[in-house]
Amino acid sequence: MDYEIVNLDEKIVVGVSAVTGNEDPEMETTIGALWSKLYQGGISSSIKNRTNEYTIGLYSDYNDNKYTVTVGHEVSKDDNKELVTKFIPSGKYAKFTIKGNMVTAVAEAWKEIWSMNLDRGFTGDFEEYLNSDFENSNINIYIALK
Repeated sequence: MDYEIVNLDEKIVVGVSAVTGNEDPEMETTIGALWSKLYQGGISSSIKNRTNEYTIGLYSDYNDNKYTVTVGHEVSKDDNKELVTKFIPSGKYAKFTIKGNMVTAVAEAWKEIWSMNLDRGFTGDFEEYLNSDFENSNINIYIALK
């Protein structure tokens, strides 16, 4: 799978979070519930100071096969006290461009990414959903590198 190396500035993400892991049998259910809470729970429309209309799925706080998943939006400043705030660190990232079904295309991409020999930093990997077309989505996946 092809990717490009990019340097990113720090980003602030506000949304909802949960802890899971690749070996957690409830991982997909946990992550799906976050997406439902964000959109069906009305949280997405309540987030203030959004920098764009993209949605972020952030994986951070990696620890012993577990990590925190935060689903939300990038903001210019944190003025959303009732929600979770996470920071995507500035630095070097491998950027993968994915097109297709939001669920299956992303799952297939992650399966390949996990098998690649990337010099990962595990500081904050994220998916950036550029549109909301479920079947024909444009998604960038950023993997933090050392």
